[in-house]
Amino acid sequence: MLVELRQAESRVLLNRVQIEDPPQPGRWMTVEGESYLVLQRRHRYQLRGGRYQMASITLLVKRQRRPEDAVVWGQSWVIGDPNCRFNARSPLLRCAVLPAGPCDRCSHREPR
Repeated sequence: MLVELRQAESRVLLNRVQIEDPPQPGRWMTVEGESYLVLQRRHRYQLRGGRYQMASITLLVKRQRRPEDAVVWGQSWVIGDPNCRFNARSPLLRCAVLPAGPCDRCSHREPR
C-alpha cells in the first residue's frame, strides 16, 4: 500500500513509501533511518467497479526518536511507568509532575 508521510504541523510531504501494514496513531516507525511518531492516519478511497476501495493512506507524523522508557501499554505506546498515578499514559507526555523524566528518580511516584 502506498503511504504518504506528512509533517503534522505543516502537512509538508516528507516521503512516500510502500508499507504492508501502516502503523496506527500513537506508534513510532522508522523509515530510511529517520524515526517518526504517528499522530494521525487518513485514508483515501477510489470508486472501482462500483465499490469503494482504499487507494492510499496518509500518516501525519512528527519527527521524533522513541524514548528509552517507552513501553507498550494496551494498544499503544506510553512514556514512563503506566502504573504510576501521575502518568499521562500518552506517547507525547510522560506526566504532570516530572515531564522530562525519568520515572525511577521521581519522589512523587506512586501506584494507581
